[in-house]
Amino acid sequence: MIWEDGNDFPTIRQAQMLAKNFRRPFSLFFLPEIPKDFQLLQDYRRSDSQKLDTASLFIIRDVQGKQNWISELFEEIGEDKLPFVGKYSINDNPEVVAKNILAILKINPNNYQKTPINEWIDKSEAAGIFISRTSYFHSRLVLDRDLIQGFAIADKFAPFVFVNSKNWKAPQLFTLVHELAHIWIAKSGISNEIDIDFNDKPKSKFHPVELFCNQVAANALMPTEIITQFGTDTFDSNNLLFKQAKELGVSSFALLVRALNLNLIPQSKYKALKQEAQNEFEKFLEREKIKKEKQKERKGGPDAYLLRLNKNSKLFTRIVMDSFNNGSLSPSIASNLLNTQINKFQKFENLLA
Repeated sequence: MIWEDGNDFPTIRQAQMLAKNFRRPFSLFFLPEIPKDFQLLQDYRRSDSQKLDTASLFIIRDVQGKQNWISELFEEIGEDKLPFVGKYSINDNPEVVAKNILAILKINPNNYQKTPINEWIDKSEAAGIFISRTSYFHSRLVLDRDLIQGFAIADKFAPFVFVNSKNWKAPQLFTLVHELAHIWIAKSGISNEIDIDFNDKPKSKFHPVELFCNQVAANALMPTEIITQFGTDTFDSNNLLFKQAKELGVSSFALLVRALNLNLIPQSKYKALKQEAQNEFEKFLEREKIKKEKQKERKGGPDAYLLRLNKNSKLFTRIVMDSFNNGSLSPSIASNLLNTQINKFQKFENLLA
């Protein structure tokens, strides 16, 4: 390309389009030299993980751009720093960290008022944590759940959590709480293969931060005091196990691992129930596949603006729209931040209401 050769230069409009398409700050094009020390995010994924693809890189840049804007805004207007960001480290007791998360967010896993994942998202954003959740960057760039399940940006003013919604609800919730643990220990980074069963896998492949955040998530979603109150018959049948797991918003498998780690069931029962749970899970995936195929056949499909609202973060969308409505944010910047035309903002208003 003649632009790359230096024989010609893009117009301002063309440079703006390039910045938008490559998810880079427009100001980057005016630097005297190409930045060499750009760090996307700390990669906490397994040591044998595949290289991140274009969709993963673009969604990270997109969220980082939103996070930078809101953090600078909050610092400029004198917002207080959030005291829970970096309150603990991996040297602390994960159960203590989990209890603090539940206390700060005012969540009781024994008494959800909404579906578990919706309650965690709403209460996280009420506490000042921005939650972005999507399965795509755009229609041609779909996220791979094997490459990236989530990431966290631990900022004192505007912490952000991203969750890949390509997965089904239970692992999404575990990912969300895992990433919240990253915020509480101020370790920004990318996660994948969030798995609470390390019995059959070499722990050396898992980063210590990931191991710690998994323990925090398990303690927060399945507190000891709740699990130990289950009747002994809970772990005698997969039907009861599934019922209790569904109420907590976790998978039967996750609940099994938790029971094993708390010495509520022996290894022999764990292995037997694990195989049964795996069989039931495969049947569940088959039902979900059929369900999605039927949904595709119907007209309409999911509300595009609801999907975009979840991708932007409800809290972030509200702040951008308020800034636009009070005249402190230009139409072009507001539109770029929400990836939506100004004349479509009313759709967000209706959804938020």
